[in-house]
Amino acid sequence: MSEFVDATDTLMRIGPAVAVFGSARTRPEKHEYIQAVECGKMLVERGFAVITGGGPGIMEAVNKGALDANGVSIGLNISLPFEQKPNPYQSIELTFRYFFIRKVMFVKHARGFIIFPGGFGTMDELFESLTLIQTLKIVPFPVVLIGKKFWKPLLDWMHTTLAEEHGTISPEDFDIFRVTDDVREAVDILHDVQAGRRLWAPKLPRFASDPPVADEEGIRQGIHPRRHLKGDASLGIDNLE
Repeated sequence: MSEFVDATDTLMRIGPAVAVFGSARTRPEKHEYIQAVECGKMLVERGFAVITGGGPGIMEAVNKGALDANGVSIGLNISLPFEQKPNPYQSIELTFRYFFIRKVMFVKHARGFIIFPGGFGTMDELFESLTLIQTLKIVPFPVVLIGKKFWKPLLDWMHTTLAEEHGTISPEDFDIFRVTDDVREAVDILHDVQAGRRLWAPKLPRFASDPPVADEEGIRQGIHPRRHLKGDASLGIDNLE
């Protein structure tokens, strides 16, 4: 409970922010690291605070770019037995014991995700966000993947195995994220959505309760599984069974 309270109190005043994810193992000489530095800088120039996991690699690069641009550079660190070493480019530094609380804070305080190549932790954040958007638990926000070559095998498997062969996802589920090699394009997308010039995932329904988000954790309210009601005025949803 103290982690929820402390993090919420600290982050509630940061303004619009973008969370950026990627591998802790990416070295400074790598192309992705250099891109991530530019990403942090460009996000600050567009008026965003930057949130990362606070560690090395891509996280360090993004925080560095944000801090070098005199922006708000936030690190949501996690206590781990190895690999997590806080980077020195954080203007706001929080440390969590629990992954689930940390993930709530990423979703609650970010207006979108930019996701660089990474490992299990990066995939965790990717599919967490896609699940919340797909199930309508959060108001849709941009999820932009950087690096077409890196993401192509995963996306091919999603298309052929999940969508076509087994039908476990729908073709329209591919509309809730984008893939690009251009960091500036990713930042432009986030900025356009934030400025109201673009509606993200326009095929997904919007509800009257969306502005502001109805729940303290940044998620939408819902219908209890055992309630079979037609419509719920408090949610602004009509003819929902």
